[in-house]
Amino acid sequence: MSNNHRNRLIRPETLTALGIVAVATAFLVPTASLKPISALLPAAMLVGLIILSVALLIDDQRKATAGEEPKPMTSAPKRVLGAFGLILGYALAVDFIGFYVSTAIAVPLVAYAFGYRNPLGLAIATAIVLGAIFMIFDFGMSQDFPAGRLWEN
Repeated sequence: MSNNHRNRLIRPETLTALGIVAVATAFLVPTASLKPISALLPAAMLVGLIILSVALLIDDQRKATAGEEPKPMTSAPKRVLGAFGLILGYALAVDFIGFYVSTAIAVPLVAYAFGYRNPLGLAIATAIVLGAIFMIFDFGMSQDFPAGRLWEN
């Protein structure tokens, strides 16, 4: 394997695209066990992520072929890694403490991590997100979100 070929695979955008494809595919597998109406939104979002990631991968590899130097993905990698950690923690929390409680905690934490510090604005944004989700899915479509293992017994 040539060194140039190896360098093309470790470009930040290429690694990001490959990582998103892998994670989205892994999350797509469990949607097959859900009821069709329940699986529609998460499956559509995951497939959309995969398609966009493949487009990013193709674009970055075209840039590599043209000899363009890779740009760093972010100027604040700790903030981005923290946000990914919050997302992973959110996914695990949904399983254990339920969707609504996890979302009520995660929305303001992610907004805070990205620099929004107004407590009233954080509370309003969280209420709007949770209210919209409840109105659309629970009330409008009669779809239940996970209650969490902690509350099931």
